[in-house]
Amino acid sequence: MDLRLLPMTTASMSPAQAAALRAAQKALAAKAAAGAATTTATAAPAAATPPVGGFGDALRTALQDVSAAQNRASALQTQVQMGNRNVSLEETMVAMQKAQIGFQAALHVRNRMMQAYTDVMNMQV
Repeated sequence: MDLRLLPMTTASMSPAQAAALRAAQKALAAKAAAGAATTTATAAPAAATPPVGGFGDALRTALQDVSAAQNRASALQTQVQMGNRNVSLEETMVAMQKAQIGFQAALHVRNRMMQAYTDVMNMQV
């Protein structure tokens, strides 16, 4: 997995970047929900079959998508630097921003998961 982009703190994010980050998070949630709805709609009785996929698979797919976006942005950036006229600077910049927003979303999910883990581990039983 290629995670070359540097994380930004939420304090240094512009309102447009914050809105784009929220939109990316909603898109990931909708994608995960659609996958869950598809598996439950096509499954036989719920008690007979265990759920296919799950949170781990959704997270793995999301991280693979982020990595693919970063690889694509890196390849486009290399092509622009080499002077390939078939690749536009605008397309490259948009790909780089998409990769950065995806990375930020993944970073926020990781931080939330670590905080939840810490909270559960610190609970008194």
